[in-house]
Amino acid sequence: MNGSTNAKVGMEIFNSPWVFIRGVPAMKFLPPEGPPEIAFAGRSNVGKSSLINALVSQNGLARTSNTPGRTQELNYFVPDGYSGQPGDLPPMAMVDMPGYGYASAPKEKVDEWTRLIFDYLQGRVTLKRVYVLIDSRHGIKKNDEDVFKLLDKAAVSYQLVLTKTDKIKTAGVPRLIAETMEKIRKRPAAFPEVLATSSEKNEGIDDLRAAIVFAANGG
Repeated sequence: MNGSTNAKVGMEIFNSPWVFIRGVPAMKFLPPEGPPEIAFAGRSNVGKSSLINALVSQNGLARTSNTPGRTQELNYFVPDGYSGQPGDLPPMAMVDMPGYGYASAPKEKVDEWTRLIFDYLQGRVTLKRVYVLIDSRHGIKKNDEDVFKLLDKAAVSYQLVLTKTDKIKTAGVPRLIAETMEKIRKRPAAFPEVLATSSEKNEGIDDLRAAIVFAANGG
């Protein structure tokens, strides 16, 4: 599909009601592989839940919190209206992954869900792309680069999304995009385009919707 078609399909899919179907605390609880999956990764408190809510225009779909590390499972979301029976598959599923880096939880719990993230990334055939969220105020950190290395090694396609661009000067956004692109230019699994978004201002959301549809369809 071309860009305008992706945007149109994106609006249709994301304007439909979405529902939470499952929280996955361990690999054995993953849903059967079926529809294409799009996952969201990022440091704790980067704004994953807020971005997912903005994508579907539903304030309460993904749980948001000011406490880093609130999401501790792989949380699955699909458009409403699918029975889950064989043959009745949604067009795609979105997966909100636990934030990496700082988390206000015991170290053994953090280690547990960190292993879950890595196992999922390396073993899920239907995973089409991971959107790695980067807080525009802070840029790429060491633990982001560790995730890039993992995704490169596992040959899992990923695309960087700058979040909270309303918190920085508008004139600085193009420069930040260029600087971020340069840092991932030689990474083999990185998609060669960086998106800039603000969930609060609803900026860049349509572009991200179109990108997700493109990825879900094998782009």
